[in-house]
Amino acid sequence: MTGASPARAEAHHHPAGTAPDRWDVIRAIEPVVGDNLDLLVPIERAWQPTDYLPDLEADGWRDEVERFRRSAEAISDDLLVVLVGDMVTEEALPSYSVALNGLVRDTEGTSPAPWARWLRGWVAEENRHGDLLNAYLRLTGRVDMRAVERSIHHLIANGFNSGSQADPYNLIVYTSFQERATRISHANVGKRAGREGDPQLARICGMIASDEARHETFYTRMMGEVLERDPAGGILAFRSMLRGLIAMPGRHMHDGRDPDLFDHFAVVAQRIGVYTARDYASIIEHLVRAWNIAGRSVSGAAARAQDELCQQADRYMRLAERTSAALARQPPVAFSWLRDRKA
Repeated sequence: MTGASPARAEAHHHPAGTAPDRWDVIRAIEPVVGDNLDLLVPIERAWQPTDYLPDLEADGWRDEVERFRRSAEAISDDLLVVLVGDMVTEEALPSYSVALNGLVRDTEGTSPAPWARWLRGWVAEENRHGDLLNAYLRLTGRVDMRAVERSIHHLIANGFNSGSQADPYNLIVYTSFQERATRISHANVGKRAGREGDPQLARICGMIASDEARHETFYTRMMGEVLERDPAGGILAFRSMLRGLIAMPGRHMHDGRDPDLFDHFAVVAQRIGVYTARDYASIIEHLVRAWNIAGRSVSGAAARAQDELCQQADRYMRLAERTSAALARQPPVAFSWLRDRKA
């Protein structure tokens, strides 16, 4: 974390007994946002999707593509379903950028302010994830790309609601949670791909997960800064988001046929250990610790929320066992992405 800025010191001096305005706090931490822009990789050094795909300009491009496809043949249908679901979720980036502009408030789209620069840089880095996974799946010939594309179209058209109610604290809590969840999912897909025999997909998912780790660091730090200035407000926002459950960004996923597509995808992800109820609980535990929730000096409603938050991870961990057992009993379902093969 960076040191205290002048804005940070001023933000503590609000009238006794009153809560600071949340937007004032967001503006106050803008210098810290600027100090953390180095969590974005300079474009000249950043990886690009082409770095992980066959070179179609090379003389031996056919051989490269054939090796690429042979490697992908090792991937199980279960893992393909999770990979497609992750890719569809990544491709809905326009919806997420619109939601986060509610935090950044860049009305012109070219603001030089640190929050706006972060958002544009974040979108630029995230944009490569869907591009790369889309190209990987297309080249493998393992999935029905039109069904996948239709799912992307539906997800973007259906929109996205983080449950933040346009509250800036809620938005930062949400992104902190989701970046960690996404990192876990991509990292676990990569590990499983390596075990199943596709080192290319393992590298791809590992690289995407490393991006998500940097993004997670940024949002987690910014919420930490919020809590330094407004511990009661930050704790209440965290509790509010968890009470409504953290809505998954692909929640409105649809292929035009299966109204429960997201749930079916999530069951497969849980069953093969890519993203589970235990992971959800572990993220809560991590954020409670990272934000020093137990150590904040608060009273009243915030103190009650503090106690609740410190017990949440254990509660979800106890539920995880029952959730896992229930999902294990779910029968396989047909996925249009796999041309109606079951997973």
